[in-house]
Amino acid sequence: MNVDGLWIGQVAMTALMNIAFAFAVGSALLAAWLAKDGGQKVAPARPALLRAQRSLVTGAVVLVLADLGWLIYQSATMSGVGLPEALGVVPSVLTQTHVGFAWSIAFGGALVLLLTSVASHEGVLRNALLWLAVIAVAAGKAGLGHAADAGIASAAIAMQTLHVLVTGVWGGLALSSGLAVLPALDTSTARGVLIRTAGQVSSLSLVAVVFVLLTGVFNAVRGSGGSFEAIDASTWGHVLTLKLALVALALVLGGLNRFSALPRLRRTASTMDAHTFNNVMYLEALAMLGIFVAAAVLSHSIPGFAAMG
Repeated sequence: MNVDGLWIGQVAMTALMNIAFAFAVGSALLAAWLAKDGGQKVAPARPALLRAQRSLVTGAVVLVLADLGWLIYQSATMSGVGLPEALGVVPSVLTQTHVGFAWSIAFGGALVLLLTSVASHEGVLRNALLWLAVIAVAAGKAGLGHAADAGIASAAIAMQTLHVLVTGVWGGLALSSGLAVLPALDTSTARGVLIRTAGQVSSLSLVAVVFVLLTGVFNAVRGSGGSFEAIDASTWGHVLTLKLALVALALVLGGLNRFSALPRLRRTASTMDAHTFNNVMYLEALAMLGIFVAAAVLSHSIPGFAAMG
């Protein structure tokens, strides 16, 4: 692993891709849940619905731009040239490498996600296209990482695709809820919608976390070759340890909300308990940002088993 400007740029673009994808997924879920309560212009949940819709569009736009930036950095790294010269290498990377194939799937999904996010009319077709686009982005992103070493049609790719999807759900709900949407429900008139939406966020996050942990264990074992020594003695292992610590922090914060703040909010519907839930969600969102950055570093680091020979 050569830590230079190109590597830092790749990691930055990957982190931005991770965060933007998750933000879009979480915002899409929240927009769907708030569609009924916020449908009327004078509804208390209207500001939250508008924030969710705008966050979805913003996440999709940033994802498209980050994809393009990542491709330029990747082309420069693969060809050994500078960024300006890399533009001329992009066509070859797209047509002659598995990276180009996987990126094309991810970028195509990102474009469809953007188009569906700005669609003026919602319906079954629009929603189906949106979630098919999410799956395409996840599959393409899986093919850009270490899982591709096992081949396109492999268990590693399938598990990584699932990992990207469920991480996008868990992390995306935390990011979009904590940083954008739920604060817009922090009024007494919207308290019922906040309680209901908070319950939906908590329940789906719990399901996503189970799959995140299962697929994460599979990836960790594969990356370390089943050796604790590979984790202890490699840069990849050190970054993995940091990521696990951040995951543990996010789990603790999510547990506090699910088992303490949310039950109290349901009992009292008080402003203080609403603030507590939203504040803990905000902290969980910050932890998620760290997790996505650590994941970006891992994807551009030599796996532990390879570093140990």
